[in-house]
Amino acid sequence: MKIYIGNISKEVTEKNLRMVFEKFGKVESAQFVRDKQSGKLKGCGFVEMASETEGQAAIASLNGKALKGSTLDVNEALHSTGKRGSGSRKRPGGSRDGASVGRGIQGDSPGGYGGSRGRQGGDKGGQVRGRGGQGRGR
Repeated sequence: MKIYIGNISKEVTEKNLRMVFEKFGKVESAQFVRDKQSGKLKGCGFVEMASETEGQAAIASLNGKALKGSTLDVNEALHSTGKRGSGSRKRPGGSRDGASVGRGIQGDSPGGYGGSRGRQGGDKGGQVRGRGGQGRGR
């Protein structure tokens, strides 16, 4: 079972985290989340427990408990498909090809609102079919 731990103090090490969770069962892995560019810790991490029962016991006991000056936020990790940036997110007022059906917002911003990457009309020369203003394209 994969467990998310938030609000981890900068004083806590991965070894400390592993030891805290080992009180509830076998820990398969313990790791912190780091910023990709700077490598700095983001104050959260994941622990993987060998069994669901052990993981649930750890969550119930450790959520809201203090560890080295910070109150931990411990929950079951959300399952991810691992497909980051697949373009499956819905965009307000438009689609990826630049055809916007929603209302646009007039202004100086590049392309307004809706369409490709959130710009009305899009950067692929899409058509605006809704109400609203035409922004300046790129």
